[in-house]
Amino acid sequence: MSENRNRDAFTLVELLVVIAIIGVLVGLLLPAVQAAREAARRMSCSNNFKQIGLAIHNYHAAYDLLPIHGTGGPIPPGNRVGGSAAAVPRATTGLETNMLVGLTPFMEQQALWEQISNPLRDPVTGALWPPMGPNPRMTITNHAASRYEPYLTEIQGLRCPSDPGTGLPAQGRTNYLPCLGDSARSMGGGISDAGADSGAVAARESCRGFFVHRRKSRFRDVLDGLANTICAGEIATDLGDNDKRTRGNQSPGNVIGQANSNLSCDGFVDATRPLFWATLPGGTYETAGGHPAAEARRGYCWAMSRGIWGTMNTIKPPNGYVCSNTNVFNDGIYPPSSRHQGGVHVLMGDGAVKFITDSIEAGNQNSGHVGVTGATGGPAAGSQSPFGLWGQLGTRAAKEVISGEF
Repeated sequence: MSENRNRDAFTLVELLVVIAIIGVLVGLLLPAVQAAREAARRMSCSNNFKQIGLAIHNYHAAYDLLPIHGTGGPIPPGNRVGGSAAAVPRATTGLETNMLVGLTPFMEQQALWEQISNPLRDPVTGALWPPMGPNPRMTITNHAASRYEPYLTEIQGLRCPSDPGTGLPAQGRTNYLPCLGDSARSMGGGISDAGADSGAVAARESCRGFFVHRRKSRFRDVLDGLANTICAGEIATDLGDNDKRTRGNQSPGNVIGQANSNLSCDGFVDATRPLFWATLPGGTYETAGGHPAAEARRGYCWAMSRGIWGTMNTIKPPNGYVCSNTNVFNDGIYPPSSRHQGGVHVLMGDGAVKFITDSIEAGNQNSGHVGVTGATGGPAAGSQSPFGLWGQLGTRAAKEVISGEF
């Protein structure tokens, strides 16, 4: 007689087949999950930018003025010790405060603004900081001896969720900076650290962006139209990996602004790893102004308006390298960058947020910059941008008609 037995378990072969099927499904789904997460982060980044745009419009509605990029108190003559404003941090901001500082009460950061706009007790020394605080050139070492908390505060609305940068040697990081136009010679706006207007003509010629460093500006100054002009751009913060987008390099001969200067740092790029520098800057390029080299990186001080910390321009296309003259505090090529795939977010003057691809038409990269005195091969003052659609989007009043898609 035969006996029927009910099988109550899988065979080894069946179990292996099921595991293999599950593995294949996970392999197929994981990229989709990662893409969905990045899409959510990108949308969150765009929303951050929209909030900044809304804050700018509310600020303008309140004061009939854009927040000044490079504001605060001037440095009195003779108050500069050792050539560095950081050496007298209590005296004044040195006209170096980022426009983001003035936006804080319009970005739901009223408590932080109250700390900045009023005298603030130093938790280390017990002394009082003056209203609007010290010079934002303060380093981590300065803060250890005499701490100014607002500069060390990281504002969530200024951070892109796709950017993993965090912690020291940065102070409060930011992923969003104002646009200063399509010319590298835009630092200072013709106004000295002491507040003297020493170059109004130069400011008109080369300071062509939505914001003009150290100068007042209004929506009415944007003659090309708010919808056609970039107000601010996204940047990636430095991760300490010699990324050419977040660590600067020095232009040989300090020729930024002259013909072919946009390509002057090409020889320093690693041929095998083209997103990184093979040759790093030396001398005082990163340490001028009292900063250690490790702190002179992109996005490392949200309150600073100068150079690598506070400038974005439309010269090299998005995710291009940072290259400047003399040091990271001054004139240079500071393109937007991001951790998103293929491009960056920009904020237009009307508050719209656009995603600009790395391949946007950027004109003649061999050209000199408009308004740069003595720029061999550069267009005359008042000319349309030589940097194509990308450059046109960065100028406020060059009478350029934006006809291409972006």
